Amino acid sequence: MNNHTSPYSFLSRPANLTRGNVTAEVTNVLREAIVSLALAPGSPIDKSLICAELGVSRFPVSEALARLQAEGLVDIAPQRGSSVSLVRLADVREYMLIRKGLESEALRVLIGAHDEKLVAALHDNMAAQRAQAERDDAEGFHHIDVGFHDIIYSSMGFSRIRAIIDSARANLDRARRLIITPRRLALTIAEHQAIFDAILARDPAAANRAIRAHIDAVMVELFAFAREHPGLFADGATLGADSDSFPFG
Repeated sequence: MNNHTSPYSFLSRPANLTRGNVTAEVTNVLREAIVSLALAPGSPIDKSLICAELGVSRFPVSEALARLQAEGLVDIAPQRGSSVSLVRLADVREYMLIRKGLESEALRVLIGAHDEKLVAALHDNMAAQRAQAERDDAEGFHHIDVGFHDIIYSSMGFSRIRAIIDSARANLDRARRLIITPRRLALTIAEHQAIFDAILARDPAAANRAIRAHIDAVMVELFAFAREHPGLFADGATLGADSDSFPFG
């Protein structure tokens, strides 16, 4: 039974641990806690307490932290222990530039070749976004937001593009969660609707403008947040007072 006085009582103990999957399951649990901000940027990580909470030995926890270090989510300092890494704006900027290029090109290829199945899936997703926003369910909205983009990638069957996006998703999702507000939810719905409208109109130029504007808007808000809360970012102090730190346009 989990000790609910533990600082890690929010961690979900994996239900079906077997000898071959313990490290993978522990990695997934800790990654989700970090990406969802349940484990905040900069917070120390106590391996012994995590072991007790998840009911596992130190080895899979140590291995999980090493994997998360490779993903840029954990810092491991000899003699000082482990901590959740601060968000690096330089990484987010680079990942979003990659996304911007890939998604705008993906839409160009997709439009005109899509079918009604894609349209129906996006229509249902847009309705689900609005429902989550009305409930002010930021976490639920986030997953549906991710699903909106996944629908587009899946319809294309471009597995390598999706793999590249997925490889950057953990740090991107962590950064994006920092700026989820009712206002951001409403803006995201409007930005997604503009992308959907361009797909319906079979207008690749409009879709390109819409996806680029969507990514730019998210980054502008993230940089504004970072200026107000530089301690959450490894390089927050490097941002100037200007509004031109996201040089994509």
